[in-house]
Amino acid sequence: MTIKLKPGERLDDLQIKGYEIIQHPGRFCFGMDSSLLSSFVKIKKGERALDLGTGTGILPILLEAKTKGDHFTGLEIQEESADMARRSVVHNGLDSKIDIVTGDIKEASRIFGNASFSVITVNPPYMIGMHGIQNETDAKTIARHEVLCSLDDILRESARILPQKGRFYMVHRPFRLAEILSKMTAYRLEPKRMRLVHPFLKKEPNMVLIEGAKDGNSRMTVEPPLIVYNEDGSYTDEVLRLYNLNVEGKEAK
Repeated sequence: MTIKLKPGERLDDLQIKGYEIIQHPGRFCFGMDSSLLSSFVKIKKGERALDLGTGTGILPILLEAKTKGDHFTGLEIQEESADMARRSVVHNGLDSKIDIVTGDIKEASRIFGNASFSVITVNPPYMIGMHGIQNETDAKTIARHEVLCSLDDILRESARILPQKGRFYMVHRPFRLAEILSKMTAYRLEPKRMRLVHPFLKKEPNMVLIEGAKDGNSRMTVEPPLIVYNEDGSYTDEVLRLYNLNVEGKEAK
């Protein structure tokens, strides 16, 4: 389906199933963290998944392409981003598979109800405090800093929305890992699986992928680290596979 872009918008190829996404460089465009999270998430046939703070809808679209989930919902507080997400859903012919809802993460359990989704995903704002913030209403600031919601808000609402043994997936920064694990446990989202992402083999990790289970048993698996770049700056073979590319950098068939 052809789509009319608004001024400043662009249409980006997602390199999977022919899907494309509308983005605006002046707002917040998705990055590698969303792509890696989509490959870390496990959604079973028939399950329904909710993405908190979905932005322009990148995670619901990628998860529809990569998993056997029954239905996907994105919650986004910024109407401009939600509008781009809805138009991307229509553009890709996914109207029956993906819903985009405008709303506040802090009210997510009221919007959707308790025990309403089997899986929750989130790529939240990483930064705490107000350092470096020039405009609290700027789209990029909202995406990067805990201006409109905190880690506690995300975990509290996720714990309410998930049923027992429901799964929670998040990408975050390792510098907050101690806080993340302790708060997940406090909100009964027991950490079950974790993977650190390193830009280069000899560099410290700059991302962490985490899976939790509502009221799960206390046992966590730490997976081998994911290395993003070879020494020459090219993507490692594993990252190419996660991006659905072959080793020559072309879309895998």
